[in-house]
Amino acid sequence: MLKKAENTTSDPAMETLPIHCPARRLLDVLAEKWVLLIIRALVDGPLRTGELRRCIDGISEKMLVQSLRSLQDHGLVERRSYAEVPPRVDYRLTKTGMSLRPIIQSLNSWAEKNAIL
Repeated sequence: MLKKAENTTSDPAMETLPIHCPARRLLDVLAEKWVLLIIRALVDGPLRTGELRRCIDGISEKMLVQSLRSLQDHGLVERRSYAEVPPRVDYRLTKTGMSLRPIIQSLNSWAEKNAIL
C-alpha cells in the first residue's frame, strides 16, 4: 500500500496547489495551447476572427473559436457584435484580461532573452 506523501516544508510556495486554488484555476486556463497567443494578439486592441487567425500561425478556426469561448467564459475576453450589414464581430480583452498585459510582456521578454527552441 502506498503512503500519501506528507509535505515536510513550511514554505507555502512549495505546497501542491489545491484544486480550488485561484492560481491553479488561472493556470489551467492559461495553459491551454492557444490561449496565451490569443491574449497576446488582443493586447494591442480588438480583432476580428480572421485577423486573429492571421496573427496566430497554425491555429484552426475550430480551436480559435473554442479558445475564445473559454476565455469569454472566464471573463478574460469580450465578444462584441455590431448591427451592420454584413454582420461584424470582434473580440477584445476585458479589464481583467488586460491586467495580464505585464505578465504576457514579461513572458515574451523572457522567451526572447532565453531563445527557447
